[in-house]
Amino acid sequence: MRGAHVKILALALITIGIFLCWFKVTRLGLPLVPTEKANVWTVEARIEFKARRDGAVKVQFFIPRQPSGFTVVDENFVSGNYGLTTEDDGTHRMAQWAVRQVKGYQVLYYRIHLSRDPSLPLLPATPATPEIHPPNLPEALTSAAKGLMNDVLNKSADAKSFVRALLVRLNAPTNDPNVMLLRQGIEDSEQWVGRLIVLLATTNITARMTHLLVLKDGINHGALTPWLEVFDGRQWVPLDPNTGEPGMPESSVLWHVGSDPILEVTGGTNAKVEYSVTERAQDRTLVAEQRARQMGSRLMEYSLFSLPVSAQNVYRILLMVPVGAFLIVILRNVVGLRTFGTFMPILIALAFRETELVWGMVLFSLLVAMGLLIRFYLEYLKLLLVPRLASVLIIVIMLMAVTSIFSHKLGFDRGLSVALFPMVILAMTIERMSLVWEELGPAEALIQGFGSLMVAALGYLCMSSLYLEHLVFVFPELLLVVLAMTLLLGRYTGYRLTELWRFRAALRS
Repeated sequence: MRGAHVKILALALITIGIFLCWFKVTRLGLPLVPTEKANVWTVEARIEFKARRDGAVKVQFFIPRQPSGFTVVDENFVSGNYGLTTEDDGTHRMAQWAVRQVKGYQVLYYRIHLSRDPSLPLLPATPATPEIHPPNLPEALTSAAKGLMNDVLNKSADAKSFVRALLVRLNAPTNDPNVMLLRQGIEDSEQWVGRLIVLLATTNITARMTHLLVLKDGINHGALTPWLEVFDGRQWVPLDPNTGEPGMPESSVLWHVGSDPILEVTGGTNAKVEYSVTERAQDRTLVAEQRARQMGSRLMEYSLFSLPVSAQNVYRILLMVPVGAFLIVILRNVVGLRTFGTFMPILIALAFRETELVWGMVLFSLLVAMGLLIRFYLEYLKLLLVPRLASVLIIVIMLMAVTSIFSHKLGFDRGLSVALFPMVILAMTIERMSLVWEELGPAEALIQGFGSLMVAALGYLCMSSLYLEHLVFVFPELLLVVLAMTLLLGRYTGYRLTELWRFRAALRS
């Protein structure tokens, strides 16, 4: 009866999982395989602050206005109980949140989806000739600026070459007293760009500050990069404020133009903004989201794509753990491999994702071998179970630290990744291996240790598959199918493959 119940339950789970996957593929257009036709970047700005007690709050945040070289696919605001308005004056665009009464810790989100479009111009449209504001420098800095400008002017042919030569001169290592005086008092890159703008104004060259966001997959706590733009009489030319090279960094978005603060909070304190970036290397997912909105379907609204970007990056890894667990079920219950613990190999496999397979296996074997030697010494001391386990844990952490230090000194930076191993699992592995060594002999202990390492390696190869990662993230309902197959294997009582090999002589007869 129980066997029939498990089969019915498994059939229901498989039906639900496959039906949801079929619906997403046929009705919403989600792809079964990852594609690389277009890169869709999801940028999320997380604004947090602490509101004053029982007071009104107003938040002003500058947001991108038609980023050059990119198409804005979608844009979202998470406002909670706040009122939201957006303003666009032709140069700047800002979002304003306001609420009459609020208190405590507050979090607001702004999310924009961008897709690179080569057909769009890389430089923004140029407005009318900007005004030149007179510089406002102390007398000492004015004198140093004039001396430096005259020297650079004699070594340049036009405005563009003059600006580049000036930036190279200001950023190069030198003992020039004028350059050293102009650098004095600069604490961050934003102040440096502001100083450059003032210096260029002394020679009637108009410049302005811009803020860029460099797109890089996996960023969780990013910030904007101040940049310099110079008006050459026809258009604004971006220049690297540190090298003088023209252009902007590759895969960067012009977020804001001007030196005004990106974020201003009235009625709150400790305000800050952090940027998260993730890349989706497929365009049909984006089409599916738009189609779902047009159809009024809420399926995509409650998908993993609706989570904050930082949470999406975490779940891309976590959702691979059930796949690794199912692999362990097959290797232990069907194949018959013997390992230390049930889920220890899969946790080690997660660490292999960061250390890479070969280095991870070497570091794991080294730590277990050293820990095993020390564990045999602790057995000689006849300690109780809990103090012995605590001692092994302490020793494992010390071994990890020592391994990292020595590998770094020897120039093997991969050794630093030993800190990614789960220390408790390592301690329990050493304890289990020592007990098996004492009770069943060294051969059995080495067999189980080798089996654990092989299962961890196979789990790493499985969980590092981009195809499987795409499937379980875009179609998490397929985990219901994995669960159903796990339940069915839970009722398996037949021979394991290793037992068939072990009793091959009896089977022949």
